[in-house]
Amino acid sequence: MALMAAGASSLSNRSFIPVSPQFIITSVSPSHNYIPAYSNGRKFAPCCRIGSRNEGLVEIRATCPATFGARLRESVMNTVGGNPVVVYSKTWCSYSLLVKSLFERLGVEPLVIELDQLGAQGPQLQRTLKRLTGQHTVPNVFVGGKHIGGCTDTVKLHRKGELEPLLSEAVANK
Repeated sequence: MALMAAGASSLSNRSFIPVSPQFIITSVSPSHNYIPAYSNGRKFAPCCRIGSRNEGLVEIRATCPATFGARLRESVMNTVGGNPVVVYSKTWCSYSLLVKSLFERLGVEPLVIELDQLGAQGPQLQRTLKRLTGQHTVPNVFVGGKHIGGCTDTVKLHRKGELEPLLSEAVANK
C-alpha cells in the first residue's frame, strides 16, 4: 500500500511513501522537510525525507488502530471516570471482602467488578489495571476517578478520617 504525499502548493510534485497496512494516517499537512517515522507509537527510524528542498513539505502523522489492550484501557478509564466508587475484586479474596464490607458499613454502593467472574477477560483486565496503576493485586479501588490503592490503602484512609470526605465528594460530583 502506498500513500501519495504532495506539497500543499502543487499536486504535480509527488512523492510516494510506503506505509504499512497497520497505520492509519490522521493528518497530512505542510511542515518540515523531515518527518519522524513511527511504528506502534515508537520511532523505528530517525526520520524520512520527503521530496527535495524546493518541493512542498509534508508531515504525516500515523497512528495504529486500537488494539484490544487499548480498548480495555479505555473501558477501565470510562468505568472509573463514570462511577463514584469502583472496586476491581475477586469473589474469593478476603481483602476484597474487607473493602466491600467497609463500603457497605459506610453506606456506599461501589460498582464492583469481580475479575474472577469474567472468564478470559479477567486476567487481561487485571494486567491492564497493573499497567494503569502499578498494582497487580485486588482489590483495586478507585474513588472519584482516582486510584486510591488496595485494601491496606483504603483502610488506612478510613482510619485517618480521609476516606469519607473523598467518598462524599465523589458521590456529589457524579
